[in-house]
This record gives sequence, C-alpha cells and structure tokens, in this order.
Amino acid sequence: MTGAGDRIYPEEIGVDRGARTLHITFETGESFVLGAELLRVYSPSAEVQGHSPAEKKTVAGKSGVGITDVEPVGNYAIRILFDDGHHTGIYTWTYLHELGHRQDQLMKDYAADLAAKGLSR
Repeated sequence: MTGAGDRIYPEEIGVDRGARTLHITFETGESFVLGAELLRVYSPSAEVQGHSPAEKKTVAGKSGVGITDVEPVGNYAIRILFDDGHHTGIYTWTYLHELGHRQDQLMKDYAADLAAKGLSR
C-alpha cells in the first residue's frame, strides 16, 4: 500500500455498468475491480463519512446500486455518480488504491456493522 507522501496514478479507469463495477489499473501494475456497493457505502463524502469518525454513517440497502458516470476531478481524483443520486464523494487515487487493497475486509466490516444495527444490504 502507499504511504501518505506517495503519489500513485491510474493508467486506466473504466466502468462496467452491467456488472456494476469500476475497473482501475495503476501505474504500479496493480489492477482492481471495485464494486459499486463498496464505493457507495465507503464514499469519502461528508454525507457518509461525517465531519468526524463519530459521525460516520452506515449506508444500508445499496446492494443493487449502480454507477452512472465517472467525472475527473483535477489530476488527483474522480467523482463517481451513482444511480441512487449520490454524487458528492471525491475519490482520490490513493483512496481508490486503498479500497482496492482492503475491499474484502471492508465488505466484511460493513456486513458486520449492518447486522449489528439490524440493517440489510
């Protein structure tokens, strides 16, 4: 994984709307397929993350969410537009890289959080 000072850039980004996934290949040669549900429930937006860790929200009912579009944000990030209307998260290259490495554990943590709160995907 990258450190705080590392700069990592993608070589290719694509969306498979049918599979509801974002494909990203980094210049390091690493390639990830990130599900729309993961990207939506771990959106870096204040709407999801809050303004402190105590304000982080659990987003339920997103198992069928899709990606409608991806927009560049400068040379450091993308904005992902979801078919549920969410579009405020700015996904930096570093954040996407971290999600790629941690996606299995993040989805396990998400499922456990939903179960603890009596919510469903």
